[in-house]
Amino acid sequence: MKMNRIQFQPGLSMPEFLKDYGAEAQCEQALERVRWPEGFCCPRCEGAGHSVLRDGTRKVFQCTRCRRQTSLIAGTVFQGTKLPLTTWFLAIYLISQAKTGLSALALRRHLGVSYPTAWLIHHKLMQVMADREDRYVLDGKVQVDDGYLGGERTGGKVGRGSENKVPFVAAVSLTEEDHPLRVCLTPVAGFTSEAISAWAKDHIAPGSVVFSDGLACFGAVTEAGCSHQPTVMAGRKPKDVPEFKWINTVLGNLKTSLSGCYHAFDFQKYARRYLAAFCYRFNRRFDLRTLPQRLLVAAAFARPRPLRSIRIADVHC
Repeated sequence: MKMNRIQFQPGLSMPEFLKDYGAEAQCEQALERVRWPEGFCCPRCEGAGHSVLRDGTRKVFQCTRCRRQTSLIAGTVFQGTKLPLTTWFLAIYLISQAKTGLSALALRRHLGVSYPTAWLIHHKLMQVMADREDRYVLDGKVQVDDGYLGGERTGGKVGRGSENKVPFVAAVSLTEEDHPLRVCLTPVAGFTSEAISAWAKDHIAPGSVVFSDGLACFGAVTEAGCSHQPTVMAGRKPKDVPEFKWINTVLGNLKTSLSGCYHAFDFQKYARRYLAAFCYRFNRRFDLRTLPQRLLVAAAFARPRPLRSIRIADVHC
């Protein structure tokens, strides 16, 4: 069997990571370079002149023009943390390099912190991934399908009507050679024409060609300026419909990732983050070595996320 070039990438090894980010000073320098690549710039007056102070263990920049003091971690996802940056950087490395994801319990063991702390770090970084994914839309040839998180409860409804299932739209854009390029997994309130129309307007570029099964609601993508080509399944299994090979492969990989990594999580509240984390890694799979750096950049420019906002449900089903 031919070796898959993407699957067998070397990535960034742990010794290489520790060499560059194994000390607190190295992490501070890396974060400073990301935030101010051309040198410190005061967020109030945009002045460049400054002096460096220490607020406990944190590096603080004081503007010489307006005297405002700015912590190195202020205005980032790290704001308010009492943990060393080395812990955060290690979390960024582990989460970005884990192909099938990393549970908060596993993260706790790797970082040597409490479970609530590991959970909060995990969700803050997944929220960063989700915010980053919101910047992109799919275009060209796009395959879509309906998906569900969760399963029926004992004595409850089965299938699409189960109260314990969270519906989401799965979509993958293809290259001209019909290879998968980007994936988008988005929770929706339900599979109605209104929900699919709103989803398509947010996530698919006008002029795209959308391929789906015969589920009637997918016809609403035309309201977003896309053309729609449905294929009636007529009871056929996915393996018997090669035109939907890639969307079925993505859904299979997602199922393997979630079932193999997480024992359980609150689908109703946090589905968007877990799905976005899968998308983030998949969409950047072509260069695994740069994933930690790219996630660091995203974290440095993400707005602060206190615990209260992290625990607010992203999707109200």
